[in-house]
Amino acid sequence: MVEPLFHKDNLKEAAIGAQVELSGPEAKHAITVRRMRVGEAIQLSDGSGLRVKGTIQELKGTSLMVLVSEVITEPLPARQLFLVQALAKGDRDELAIQAATELGVTGVIPWQAARSISRWDGVKQAKGQERWQLIVNEASKQSLRAHNPKVQGILDTKGLIRALADFDLVLVLDISASKLLSSLELPAQGKIALVVGPEGGIDASELELFVSSGAELISLGANVLRTSTAGMAAVAAITLGNL
Repeated sequence: MVEPLFHKDNLKEAAIGAQVELSGPEAKHAITVRRMRVGEAIQLSDGSGLRVKGTIQELKGTSLMVLVSEVITEPLPARQLFLVQALAKGDRDELAIQAATELGVTGVIPWQAARSISRWDGVKQAKGQERWQLIVNEASKQSLRAHNPKVQGILDTKGLIRALADFDLVLVLDISASKLLSSLELPAQGKIALVVGPEGGIDASELELFVSSGAELISLGANVLRTSTAGMAAVAAITLGNL
């Protein structure tokens, strides 16, 4: 059985043979929801690549003590995949970023596309980013990741084009594209952005902007996927299919 993972800040002082206290909501979840007991194996991570393994030595009300048996520092992968997810109605965009996190994306960029029905206006921008980050953090724990992908601030199309200038490769999912994702030979290192549009698809004017900025339009095949599954399928093909 793989030991569950919980998030804890300030793990840099953890050392083999030392005891680390887990408290707050994470400890409460471990004790009351997961029903963890003394002697069980557990993992802790700061979300920035530091992973601590150990066993529970003591339960103290709403906290627990972990005896550290292993400390691991995990670097980011040489090839970093970022999901650019257009806002979508309901929870479709949230399902997309959750699955993408479990599949290994390095970061998430919310995109206010021209055809996005959902809008993050005013105070919704900070609240939306905070909620997406919470979803990503929980998905990281579920998949036992030591790195929590960072959710960046929301961008409109022009702002997104500027931000993508720093990437080594930009792939835009478009059902009408002649080139299939499966036909690509992706670089083994560098920053790759995968752009997924909203329910109504990416507007033609936006596609022109992407292409003129050097992005490549790619398709997943003949089937039209929802915005909640398109990114998931593409990320899985890249991270699990070894493209």
